[in-house]
Amino acid sequence: MRTNIVRHENLMVSYSVVNGWAVLELDGEVDIHTAPLVCEAVTGLLEEAHLFFVLDFGFVTFMDSTGLGTLAKITKRVDKQGGSLRIASASGRLLRVFELTGLLDAYEFHSSVEEATRTVSRAGGLH
Repeated sequence: MRTNIVRHENLMVSYSVVNGWAVLELDGEVDIHTAPLVCEAVTGLLEEAHLFFVLDFGFVTFMDSTGLGTLAKITKRVDKQGGSLRIASASGRLLRVFELTGLLDAYEFHSSVEEATRTVSRAGGLH
């Protein structure tokens, strides 16, 4: 069952747990106005003892530099807690943003949520 945790006019974030992974589906724009909401959502789930995350970018229509900075902040928080983070379903356009900023090799990208959650979550690192 998917639970909505962020409702904003430009972004909806919901999550479900699959094979030990908290899968956050982001739907909309991740920008200066909405990126802090994504960070709050992950922080809230960390406080609920979730450590392993898949960010589903399948419905992300836009992401700016604030979104990338927030992703780095989230990554540090998850890693500090001993968790892991994966990215699923990023469009070619979003992958290009990661490539241009030198972050493509910093994350483990998966073509789908199913692929990202296929293996059981494990502590440590970004994947």
